[in-house]
Amino acid sequence: MEEYRVLEIKQSVFADNDREADAVREGLKARGQYLLNLMSSPGSGKTTTLSRTIEALAPELKLAVMEADIDSDVDAATIARLGAKTIQLHTGGMCHLDAGMCQQGLDGLAASDADLIFLENVGNLVCPAEFDTGACKNACILSVPEGDDKPLKYPLMFQVCDVVLVNKIDVAPYFDFDLEKCRANVAMRNPKARVIPICAKTGEGMGEWYDWLRAEVAAWKQA
Repeated sequence: MEEYRVLEIKQSVFADNDREADAVREGLKARGQYLLNLMSSPGSGKTTTLSRTIEALAPELKLAVMEADIDSDVDAATIARLGAKTIQLHTGGMCHLDAGMCQQGLDGLAASDADLIFLENVGNLVCPAEFDTGACKNACILSVPEGDDKPLKYPLMFQVCDVVLVNKIDVAPYFDFDLEKCRANVAMRNPKARVIPICAKTGEGMGEWYDWLRAEVAAWKQA
């Protein structure tokens, strides 16, 4: 019989990234900047939600955006037209951003006067959830057509998110989507996560989202 060793892994393989993430947050704190990591599946409405948010908050907060994609600058071009300082990050085929990549983006953005910086992460519900980017908080958009069972199928995404925006709530009657079941599924993964039903297209529920962001930025600056 061949002998083999059993190796107990006592240190997270993400330890280096976690240290970098803490350094990113320390830099943000020193500059008085709030960074939100926005994640979701492709087609959930990230860019539309972000566009409406910029339009609503631009009169009161200095905003900047980092757009992360495997390729193209479609989203960055859309956001830049709204007047927010914007940078496009190409991940070179990687399906997520880590803390080091996020810091490179912040350096390239050169928006030291921004109050609120959005990171629109690469669109998927798996890889982005695995890496701490150094953001102050994480947000996830779950669109109605995706189904109310996504928190059960992609648990880590909902475990790491502080707020879940249930987008396209206006079409809920046309899909087999139960908002209360969705809330329960999110709570099963993360009892502290706030669930806000919205429709970025019509504006339904967006006020609650804006208020959450205002409170977050103010609390971060005062802490």
